[in-house]
Amino acid sequence: MTFKKIAIIVAMEKELNLLLPMLSDRKCVEIDGYAFHTGVSNNTEIIAMKSGIGKVNAALATITLIDSFQPDLVISTGVAGGTGAGAGILDIVVADRVAFHDVWCGPGTEWGQAAGFPKFFTSDSRVTTIPALTESNCVHHGLICSGDFFVSSPDEVKVIKERFPDVLAVEMESGAIAQVCYRKGVPYFCLRVVSDTPGADENISQYNDFWEQAPQHTFEMLRSIIAELNAI
Repeated sequence: MTFKKIAIIVAMEKELNLLLPMLSDRKCVEIDGYAFHTGVSNNTEIIAMKSGIGKVNAALATITLIDSFQPDLVISTGVAGGTGAGAGILDIVVADRVAFHDVWCGPGTEWGQAAGFPKFFTSDSRVTTIPALTESNCVHHGLICSGDFFVSSPDEVKVIKERFPDVLAVEMESGAIAQVCYRKGVPYFCLRVVSDTPGADENISQYNDFWEQAPQHTFEMLRSIIAELNAI
């Protein structure tokens, strides 16, 4: 199977604005209230969209996207908060695994596991192992945890790390996107850039300053990823 049609989901308009310049022949179509931006990058058909923030928004958007466009691969990207575990601001975290840090469905399930689903959702290994993601010092591979609140305090980070000691980054959408892809049988991949370190002094300022730094180079890495995937 090759990835000739790739869908890319971000949560916010700021992220979408950094992503769209990579598309040529760009068009926009609205379906069920979502704007889907279609175009081409490295001879690959791309569908890019903004889901909105949080797990429910992400899940609804992903279902609409998959049902409407039948992509060969769904990429969840955008920003995430670091956990002080090695990935600094403007570093990239490739999610080998994704879990929920705020889900427990009771006896018979583990913390982070949605009932009826695995505890961890995995990114497609054909993507995570390409040279663009294995030959850079600023790229870290590991666990990303998703939850429905903006992690900003040391206590919040501490609780998450107690349950997931190896977590590299936290955000609010990728777990839900991965869960929908798992249910739909669509290959999934998660790539996030660290915008701030929750729990650090002035982390809100870090987050605001991050956008002023215009991390376009990080989103442009998607060009290299798509080019390499096109050669698979």
